Amino acid sequence: METICKAVEVLLVEDNPGDVRLTQEVLRDGKVRNNMHVAKDGVDAISFLQQTGEYAGAPRPDIILLDLNLPKKDGREVLADIKADPDLKKIPVVVLTTSSAEQDIFKSYDLHANCYITKPVDLDQFIRVIRSIEDFWLTIVKLPRGGEDGR
Repeated sequence: METICKAVEVLLVEDNPGDVRLTQEVLRDGKVRNNMHVAKDGVDAISFLQQTGEYAGAPRPDIILLDLNLPKKDGREVLADIKADPDLKKIPVVVLTTSSAEQDIFKSYDLHANCYITKPVDLDQFIRVIRSIEDFWLTIVKLPRGGEDGR
C-alpha cells in the first residue's frame, strides 16, 4: 500500500525579497514536498496565522521561519503572539535572522522559539543553512500537524 505524504506547510515571515526568493528556490529543489507561504511583515504573519482578511482560507503552517527585524510588527512581537495563542503555540518557530545579538537570542528563547539561527551573509553559507533547516525540521523532526485535535 502506497503512503501519500502531505506536503509540509511552511510560513516564511521575511521582508527581504532576496532572502525570500533564495529560500523558496532552495526548498523547492529540496527533498521534502512543501508549500511555502510568505508574509512580508509581522501584521501579515498574524493575519495569515489567524486566517483573517486576505488570508481567510490560509492553511495552518506546520513550521514557521521567522525573521526578527520586520516592518509594522517585529518578529519578537509575532513570536510572543504565536506562543501566547493556544491554537498556534505548538507550531515550531525557527528564528532566522541577521541579528547575532545576545539579547535577541535570549529574548527569542524566553518567548519559546524552537531554535535561533543567524542568517549568514555569504550566499553559499545561506543555502547550506536553509538545506540544514530542511534536513532537520522537514525530514527528521516529527511536526505537530493541524490543530489541537490533529486535523
